[in-house]
Amino acid sequence: MTEPSPRPAPAAPAATGGQPEEADRLRDILRSPGYLKVLALASFIGIPVSLISFWFLVALHWLEHALWDSLPHALGWAAPPWWWPLPLLLIAGLVVGLVAAYLPGAGGHVPAYGLHTGGSSAALLPGVLIAATASLPFGAVLGPEAPLIALGGGLALLFRDLTQMPATAQTTVLLTAAGAAAAIAAIFGNPLIAAVLLIEVAGVGGPRLFSVMLPALLSSGIGALVFTGFGRWTGLETGSLALTLPGPLPHLDVGDVLWTVPIALVLALFLHPLMAAGGRAAAYISGRVLPRTVLCALGAAACIALYALITGRSPAEAALSGQGALGVLAADPRAWGVGALIAVLLAKGAAYAFCLGSLRGGPVFPALFLGAAAGVLLAPLPGLGFVPAMAAGMAAATAATMRLPVSSALLVVLLLGGTSMMPVVILAAVTAFVATELLPLGPGPQAQDGLEARPDPASRA
Repeated sequence: MTEPSPRPAPAAPAATGGQPEEADRLRDILRSPGYLKVLALASFIGIPVSLISFWFLVALHWLEHALWDSLPHALGWAAPPWWWPLPLLLIAGLVVGLVAAYLPGAGGHVPAYGLHTGGSSAALLPGVLIAATASLPFGAVLGPEAPLIALGGGLALLFRDLTQMPATAQTTVLLTAAGAAAAIAAIFGNPLIAAVLLIEVAGVGGPRLFSVMLPALLSSGIGALVFTGFGRWTGLETGSLALTLPGPLPHLDVGDVLWTVPIALVLALFLHPLMAAGGRAAAYISGRVLPRTVLCALGAAACIALYALITGRSPAEAALSGQGALGVLAADPRAWGVGALIAVLLAKGAAYAFCLGSLRGGPVFPALFLGAAAGVLLAPLPGLGFVPAMAAGMAAATAATMRLPVSSALLVVLLLGGTSMMPVVILAAVTAFVATELLPLGPGPQAQDGLEARPDPASRA
């Protein structure tokens, strides 16, 4: 029997020129009075941030219902006509173009460049709220997560200033993450995914990982409590992401696992050009913001209208975030024919690329729908079931677009409501992430600190 190797000598203390161990650094962070104040404030800001975010989501949900359900019915249509997206997205393009050209912060982050936590401030909130309200209910193929991150982070910094806490780099990072986590906790249906998502977006590690994780987890947990209680009390809906499957989760077969890698590769190859096209659209718009934003918004509207015209189905299926259509697809996947699935993948995918570069929102929700639709389309393959195919598709699509494999896998597992699909979810997320990272890089943001560069005033109009 071999003798155990001797334990390494303890690291020299900082006073003698050595570096303290990781545990000592974390302990020092947790014991610092400033950090404890941030943790206390994080527990407090989860309440007002979640309440404001709740009403913001209620307003978005109500406006979407009014524009895509109530108004067509009032005008005598059972469903929106094929041309319905054209005027709505024209309005969206005009408003977002004006906000991007003339308001501080350009209406928030360009979704083609992914999710960001940096650059939040109270001064940017009016532009973020106006741009999101003009984009999401009017048919933009984007989700609400990016505006919620900006809203939560900006409100957290506003409350920090009101409490006269020192505006240091540490408090800015920690409170931005905490506020953003509180804001997006309910839209994903779970505070854990909110905290993990914000940590993975921030890209921190070591002791700093724990220092960011604790206020984000605390604030998102309190925010989820407020969301749940307030939503039940008012009876109002915010459109939270939830799936109702037609039956219990099945057991995985060998075929389900074997098909996961090809599905993930196909989705990575399908979505990577869309993300690159979104980056090119954003670069194109930066020259003349207002007219080119309108042009890209109309391009998205044309794709959606063409889908409705060809298939005879509602244009809402190819428009919007896909949140509502995802629930319908999951509940009855056989209600969609092969032609409709191919058409919605092409039309919504093209509209997604236009919206990624021009309007304001997040990339996650449309990716989930596109992944689920691709999974349902491929489910008839021999040995593959509907639920495993949808699970692999959603995990691969979110990992390919967000490039956050842990958050993608956790989100899909929580959406499915069980862990039986976890092997295919993890395999699909990792495969799609690696494949996407190995593909050529698309256009990147011409900005610093997570904020897009403002256009030259001479080229705004």
